[in-house]
Amino acid sequence: MKLPYTIVIQWSDEDGCYLVHLPEFPTQQFHTHGDTYQEALSNAQEVLELLVEEYQQDGKPLPQPKPLVTISQVA
Repeated sequence: MKLPYTIVIQWSDEDGCYLVHLPEFPTQQFHTHGDTYQEALSNAQEVLELLVEEYQQDGKPLPQPKPLVTISQVA
Protein backbone atom coordinates (compact mmCIF):
# COMPACT_ATOMS: atom_id res chain seq x y z
CA MET A 1 0.00 0.00 0.00
CA LYS A 2 1.38 3.41 -0.98
CA LEU A 3 0.73 6.07 1.64
CA PRO A 4 1.50 9.76 1.03
CA TYR A 5 3.08 10.42 4.41
CA THR A 6 6.52 11.70 5.42
CA ILE A 7 9.06 9.24 6.77
CA VAL A 8 12.12 10.70 8.50
CA ILE A 9 14.93 8.23 9.17
CA GLN A 10 17.88 9.33 11.33
CA TRP A 11 20.90 7.45 12.63
CA SER A 12 21.22 7.51 16.43
CA ASP A 13 24.68 6.92 17.89
CA GLU A 14 23.08 6.71 21.32
CA ASP A 15 20.73 3.90 20.27
CA GLY A 16 23.03 2.32 17.67
CA CYS A 17 20.26 2.13 15.08
CA TYR A 18 18.15 4.14 12.65
CA LEU A 19 15.16 5.84 14.30
CA VAL A 20 11.97 6.57 12.36
CA HIS A 21 9.81 9.64 12.89
CA LEU A 22 6.41 10.08 11.21
CA PRO A 23 5.67 13.83 11.43
CA GLU A 24 2.02 13.60 10.40
CA PHE A 25 1.40 11.22 13.33
CA PRO A 26 2.87 13.17 16.29
CA THR A 27 1.74 10.82 19.08
CA GLN A 28 5.39 10.15 19.91
CA GLN A 29 8.71 11.42 18.64
CA PHE A 30 9.95 8.11 17.18
CA HIS A 31 7.63 5.37 15.94
CA THR A 32 9.99 2.50 15.07
CA HIS A 33 13.60 1.74 14.26
CA GLY A 34 15.91 -0.58 12.34
CA ASP A 35 19.48 -1.79 12.44
CA THR A 36 19.81 -0.89 8.74
CA TYR A 37 18.28 1.94 6.74
CA GLN A 38 16.27 -0.57 4.70
CA GLU A 39 14.96 -2.29 7.83
CA ALA A 40 13.93 1.09 9.29
CA LEU A 41 12.11 1.98 6.06
CA SER A 42 10.33 -1.37 5.96
CA ASN A 43 9.29 -0.99 9.61
CA ALA A 44 8.10 2.57 8.92
CA GLN A 45 5.86 1.39 6.09
CA GLU A 46 4.39 -1.31 8.32
CA VAL A 47 3.72 1.18 11.13
CA LEU A 48 2.09 3.63 8.70
CA GLU A 49 -0.27 0.91 7.47
CA LEU A 50 -1.18 0.01 11.06
CA LEU A 51 -1.74 3.67 11.98
CA VAL A 52 -4.02 4.22 8.98
CA GLU A 53 -5.99 1.07 9.87
CA GLU A 54 -6.31 2.23 13.48
CA TYR A 55 -7.50 5.70 12.48
CA GLN A 56 -10.06 4.21 10.10
CA GLN A 57 -11.34 1.69 12.67
CA ASP A 58 -11.68 4.45 15.28
CA GLY A 59 -13.45 6.74 12.79
CA LYS A 60 -10.75 9.40 13.19
CA PRO A 61 -9.86 11.55 10.18
CA LEU A 62 -6.43 10.82 8.72
CA PRO A 63 -3.86 13.60 9.01
CA GLN A 64 -3.23 15.66 5.91
CA PRO A 65 0.07 14.75 4.21
CA LYS A 66 2.66 17.49 4.50
CA PRO A 67 3.55 19.17 1.20
CA LEU A 68 7.04 18.65 -0.21
CA VAL A 69 9.29 21.62 0.50
CA THR A 70 12.39 21.89 -1.65
CA ILE A 71 15.61 23.59 -0.58
CA SER A 72 15.01 26.46 -3.01
CA GLN A 73 11.62 27.15 -1.35
CA VAL A 74 13.24 27.32 2.08
CA ALA A 75 16.10 29.65 1.11
